[in-house]
Amino acid sequence: MKTLPLLLLLPAFLQLAHVHCSSNAKQAPAALAIPTADSLLYLRFSPPAGYAQAEADSASFSHYLRHLPLKPPGSPVLYYHGGEKTNHGVYDAVVNLPIGNKNLHQCADAVMRLRAEYLWRQGEYDKISFHFTNGFPVDYAHWRRGGRIKVFLNDVSWEESAAPSNSYATFWAYLEKVFQYAGTLSLSKELHPIPVQDISPGDVFIQGGSPGHAVMVMDVAQNAACQKVFLLAQSYMPAQEIQILKNPNDPGLSPWYSADFGETLVTPEWTFLRTDLKRW
Repeated sequence: MKTLPLLLLLPAFLQLAHVHCSSNAKQAPAALAIPTADSLLYLRFSPPAGYAQAEADSASFSHYLRHLPLKPPGSPVLYYHGGEKTNHGVYDAVVNLPIGNKNLHQCADAVMRLRAEYLWRQGEYDKISFHFTNGFPVDYAHWRRGGRIKVFLNDVSWEESAAPSNSYATFWAYLEKVFQYAGTLSLSKELHPIPVQDISPGDVFIQGGSPGHAVMVMDVAQNAACQKVFLLAQSYMPAQEIQILKNPNDPGLSPWYSADFGETLVTPEWTFLRTDLKRW
């Protein structure tokens, strides 16, 4: 969820505004370390009895999500400032990815981050691109060639002010700029609605707004009757680590959710409509 300022409700040329508080620190998180086998998402959360995941190519987004590293069981979600998020039935596990020390990595940001990080690690740099809330497109290909975003009031433009680089620090700086000026309003316009029966890893339940929220589908399994279950992950406000959500409606199935949830999907901190499911 991201609370957006009133400016974002004005016409497009007036819509750009800061949507996060941020510190002056500029240190980028370290690159993702190679995890140990017992810390991976797909090993921690096997499908329910009678269900199985579809095979996923090692270069696919599904494979990337299933192989995300998790912190040890019982670890708390940490906020960007190091404080702990109390777990009142919200999450079952914490994804072991750095989030920086600014109040930027919130709900839509985590969704964009997972997609962008997957593409960056695949070397598909030209596919990494997002829009600011005012509609201005920001592509990583331009950023890594040395372009940087110049913002003056509500005017946005590119300037060539940095040396070409494709380091992780450069990539993270790009993401933090996107986090600063994008959110559920912009991301919801970039994704395409899909029916729940076609749900796949990497899909997103999203409600664009101020506030709005977004959660990502991390894995999907199916039984012989073609019934599906899925895992969800989110970040939230203030900026915090990505967490695997509990299922508050069915503790016996949790953290998996049934795709036969009716017209509303109730998650620990947000309720979505069936029509809120979208795809890249």
